[in-house]
Amino acid sequence: MSKTDTRVLTAHVPVPLADQVDRLAGKLERSRAWIMKQALSSWVAQEEERDRLTREAMADVKANRVTDHQAVQAWAESLDSDNPLPAPR
Repeated sequence: MSKTDTRVLTAHVPVPLADQVDRLAGKLERSRAWIMKQALSSWVAQEEERDRLTREAMADVKANRVTDHQAVQAWAESLDSDNPLPAPR
């Protein structure tokens, strides 16, 4: 990627967070910019996955592919017992 393929983004962050970034950059022998690119890339990927999963879940609800809340609650409560219930389907 050449310099013309990039843009500068500016953000004000709390001093303790900036200090952590600086420490990590030194520890990893990387630039602060490299650390920030890694962090932002990870966050964007996480948000895209969260959006995909939400859309998938909403499609399941629309298609009535759901599990009864009481069945899930009973299963979860049984996990601490000597005879846990099978996971609801």
